[in-house]
Amino acid sequence: MNPSAPAFPASARLAENPQLADIHQLYALQSHLIDGGRAAEWAATFTAGATFDSPSYPAPVTGTAALTAFAERFAADCAAEGVVRRHVIGNIAVTGDDGAGTLRVEAYLQIVATPRGGTPRTERFTTLTDQVVHDGDGWRIAARTVRRDDLPGAAGA
Repeated sequence: MNPSAPAFPASARLAENPQLADIHQLYALQSHLIDGGRAAEWAATFTAGATFDSPSYPAPVTGTAALTAFAERFAADCAAEGVVRRHVIGNIAVTGDDGAGTLRVEAYLQIVATPRGGTPRTERFTTLTDQVVHDGDGWRIAARTVRRDDLPGAAGA
């Protein structure tokens, strides 16, 4: 049991919030895009001024160009290491809704690495906390904060 688990608003039920399927699709698409080396398309799932903040990297990344470069480095690092990395996102939950097109979404993310000819292993297990906005064309991530389970200050630690 996790006493710090978020309370879920009534709008988290699909019957009251049919766009939840769109949110799940957004997260699935993000994983496929970054894992497939489609950096610009992955970056386009964020707003133009979005921030990506993860303790796995030296500094937060902000804006489309920086997010694209970040995803390009991810793909290049995988290729150089001979490793296939997969982002496996689960337990996606809308934990806040301002009623004006901005949602708070939390999810678990595992990074699974498989060396060519090797055995898959989990590199990181994290929690994502996102601000997700509807921009007229669809849902986009405006801010992402990543917490790693193996570092001090992790949820439930």
